Amino acid sequence: MPLWPVYTGTNAPHDGIGKLPPPPPWRAFDGGPLLDAPDEAEDPSAGSPDRTHRAETYQATPETVQLVNAALYLRRPLLVTGPPGTGKSSLAYAVARELRLGPVLRWNITSRSTLHDGLYQYDPLSRLYAARRAVAVSAPEQRHAPATDTPGTDVENHLRLGPLGTALLPHATPRALLIDEIDKSDLDLPNDLLNVLEEGQYEIPELVRAARDTPTAQVLADGTDARVPVQRGRVRCAAFPFVVLTSNGEREFPPAFLRRCVTLRLRQPDDRHLADIVRAHLGAPDAYAQQLIERFLSRVGGGDLATDQLLNAIYLARASDLGTESLDELAERLMPYLGRDPQADAF
Repeated sequence: MPLWPVYTGTNAPHDGIGKLPPPPPWRAFDGGPLLDAPDEAEDPSAGSPDRTHRAETYQATPETVQLVNAALYLRRPLLVTGPPGTGKSSLAYAVARELRLGPVLRWNITSRSTLHDGLYQYDPLSRLYAARRAVAVSAPEQRHAPATDTPGTDVENHLRLGPLGTALLPHATPRALLIDEIDKSDLDLPNDLLNVLEEGQYEIPELVRAARDTPTAQVLADGTDARVPVQRGRVRCAAFPFVVLTSNGEREFPPAFLRRCVTLRLRQPDDRHLADIVRAHLGAPDAYAQQLIERFLSRVGGGDLATDQLLNAIYLARASDLGTESLDELAERLMPYLGRDPQADAF
């Protein structure tokens, strides 16, 4: 029997993902053929030192550890809500690093985002231009051949999977997907996500239509230049991805969407947790850093503050040679209430 928890929150990478028990019968998926697991040696936040640092220093609370494991065991998305600066997006990178899930696939949501954007992007114009170029250099007897019959104009050459579409490929082990700031989407996107996240599969109509002639298409996946096979235009996962959806609490979600998620509500950290965060990022807090922590906590009830504001103030206090009075003035300017007039703030 596998041990609970798989994710420990210790930030020490391990192979615990292999200890997950079989999924509940209603969350079992049978996609294939299986794709190799992501390279464990590859940094889950490759190319971004900032994300690497946040993954290595993330301080998970006991509640966070419990609910991350619940999402992993149940094969359900994790909806993480809370004020800005509480580490919602960093959680995805921390879990991916500890469980060696490979590079995090990230989908940044805007008011214009649609489900199609997350699944795949198809460029019909580039296909048309490629067909015209191919016809222009072909033999005279081929000049009237249909564009789809011209070499180099296959649909798969002009299609790329998005982050959600890549996460749902039949990987042998789960991929990590961050759907960031889902509350910024239009009203339809959460509902549009329901079926895809529930069924763990989707279709690419452009490839379905071409499946008679090309049963298996080789398409580009998100975050890489490698191609992956898609059979008859249908993608179905084998291991349901670890999906983190973040929200700043700016809107309510439909009950049908909420019941399909495990919900984690992050709150402003207390003094002990803040000290642990400072220690992980900047080393043990000195006397002045402890004063800033206490000031930060005393002001939390008056409005939204982000933990990185505190970290910025402590870093500059250590890096500068300013006197205490000047440091207090600088800290005041670095830690205004978010969304309010800084002139209204005062220590």
